[in-house]
Amino acid sequence: MKNRLKVLRAERDWSQQDLAKRLDVSRQSVNAIETGRYDPSLPLAFRIADVFGLAIEEIFQREE
Repeated sequence: MKNRLKVLRAERDWSQQDLAKRLDVSRQSVNAIETGRYDPSLPLAFRIADVFGLAIEEIFQREE
């Protein structure tokens, strides 16, 4: 699954650690999601969307 997490985080000048704290996950989890090695659970995807004030579909896109 592709995502805009890195771009959204950079727009806010947040480090991976900053975002991890907001989501209550490890920095390694944020890195794995950003690089596409890990797809977040649905509850985590909703938390990510809430943190950025966006819909899940505005952050995550299905790979074709």
